Amino acid sequence: MQIASANESERLAAVIDMMTRLISYDTESSKTNLPLIADVEAWLAGLGVEHVRVPNAQGDKAALFATIGPKGDGGVVLSGHTDVVPVAGQSWTSDPFVVRRDGARLYGRGTCDMKGFDALCLAMIPEFQRMALKRPIHILLSYDEETTCLGPLDAIARFGVDLPRPAAAIVGEPTLMRVADAQKSVSTYTTHVTGHEAHSSRPALGVSAIEIAVEIMSALYRIHEELRIEGDASGRFDPGWSTVHVGMISGGTARNIIARDCAFSWEFRGLPGTPGDLALRRMEAFVADRIAPRLAAFPGCRVETIRDVEAPGLTPDPGSLAETLALKAARSNRTIAVPYATEAGQFQQGGVPTVVCGPGSIDQAHQPDEYVEISQLEAGIDFMRRLGRELAT
Repeated sequence: MQIASANESERLAAVIDMMTRLISYDTESSKTNLPLIADVEAWLAGLGVEHVRVPNAQGDKAALFATIGPKGDGGVVLSGHTDVVPVAGQSWTSDPFVVRRDGARLYGRGTCDMKGFDALCLAMIPEFQRMALKRPIHILLSYDEETTCLGPLDAIARFGVDLPRPAAAIVGEPTLMRVADAQKSVSTYTTHVTGHEAHSSRPALGVSAIEIAVEIMSALYRIHEELRIEGDASGRFDPGWSTVHVGMISGGTARNIIARDCAFSWEFRGLPGTPGDLALRRMEAFVADRIAPRLAAFPGCRVETIRDVEAPGLTPDPGSLAETLALKAARSNRTIAVPYATEAGQFQQGGVPTVVCGPGSIDQAHQPDEYVEISQLEAGIDFMRRLGRELAT
């Protein structure tokens, strides 16, 4: 589907066409991304670009690692995920998997988060090839960022083994093309409460799992308030503290039965340097002190918490190669911090200096009628050109 206008640059038209191509694949995180990966592999093969597929353990998804320029270690890896969040229940005004242009905006699931960046990287390959790069540009397309942030880990583990080790990473989550050197971590949990059923007219004979869950959730929000008071010494984040949030709760059998089971899902988003399990440890201390003694008289009653996802934060690394290259390419002299989680912390933990910089605004991500401004794609093209020229010198 061609939706780029005739008066736009050849490269911008190529980016828009590639984004349209990628968005046509429904790659919600619960689904396979293999048809998209196969299409990109065919595109890379047509350009003579070497690439390696990195499948997950189940074989139903894969990351893709490609190199433009000299072989071997060094250079920069441009990292973007291929999965998107669901559209079910959202009020879209057009097909979310068909890019719709309206004036200066392009609408579709993933235009902002983050197939726009993926398309930018892929469409720039012909220009990169003509630049006679002295240091390579690698492209890594991953999966499951929206659910676990584990998609790039298998590839990162192979850096310096059978894949080149990049000297820097740029993760293309939407930042309005500003360079972010810090992000919060995210840890998500499911807490299960097992109580003891009884008739609701005789509450002393049972233990309400819902009542216990409500007390624990109240404690979590008190922890949130404690963290708000502790604040952020850097003053760079909005909100300026580590946060706790309960997102879902389910439990009970009937109105007149004291609930045996209740479960709730919650998350902790920590400032850089804050232990990812800080809220969990404080919550568990509350349970041990205030809840466990009341459950002791009822065998089988318990509170169990399972960690679902843990994605590390991104800690500022002033003067790193990633920051230096990205600031030059962005023509900026300052970095920002972002409150959302990305895969950047995975690269940093893997020993690769990393920043976040990509087209679009996070405010549009995950929304119905998600969009990216065409001007952001143009800014992304300029960024990539300057980055390529830097790596060609």
